[in-house]
Amino acid sequence: MAKKKRLRLIAEMARKIRAYRELKSRPRESQKYALDYETMRRPLTGKMLPVLAWQDVRRESRLFSLLAGMRLFGVGRMFTRKSWLEDHPEPSYWQITKVKVDYTAENMDYGRAWGTLTYKGKQESEVKEVEKVMYHDWRLIPKDMEQQFRDFQPLPEPPVRYAPYPPLLRAMLLAKRGKAGGSAVTEEPALPLKRDVVLNKDYFRRQEQERQRKEGTAV
Repeated sequence: MAKKKRLRLIAEMARKIRAYRELKSRPRESQKYALDYETMRRPLTGKMLPVLAWQDVRRESRLFSLLAGMRLFGVGRMFTRKSWLEDHPEPSYWQITKVKVDYTAENMDYGRAWGTLTYKGKQESEVKEVEKVMYHDWRLIPKDMEQQFRDFQPLPEPPVRYAPYPPLLRAMLLAKRGKAGGSAVTEEPALPLKRDVVLNKDYFRRQEQERQRKEGTAV
């Protein structure tokens, strides 16, 4: 019994040693994402970046390239991305709350960051890890523009005008459409939540006739 216990302990220790060696041999981010800017290849894997990314790589910066040169590594500052500025007019940005720097990197321009995200003018309350810190399109929002980004008021959500049909009624409508059309129907049926009334001359004529009929009816 004692021998089996010793064997289990030895096997468990060997497993932990293997896991530790795998962790130590795993390349750091500074090695994994290192880039030769002349050949546009990553030395670790030999993979070349897509040609469409070359312009941003040469002109723009990674997030940690900006954080590394700032006081407190940019904690409290706001950062946006070139793609966000180009894709939509509403402000989108991260406000950095925590930074974990990879001190083994030569310029300390690698690591992980956390913050609060505001996307298309809507701020999230939860602090989470900043995504895509290795992309070459990050930009620091100047101090004199931070309030302008914060003061943006998003437009109210448009009212919901349609709702999905109950499953059974939806299946009946699709089957009826399929029989009538003779082919598969891909349009999803929707139930209008507001009735649209067309106010034309016929509508008012019918209303007048209905009123006259009621007034002329004997009690």
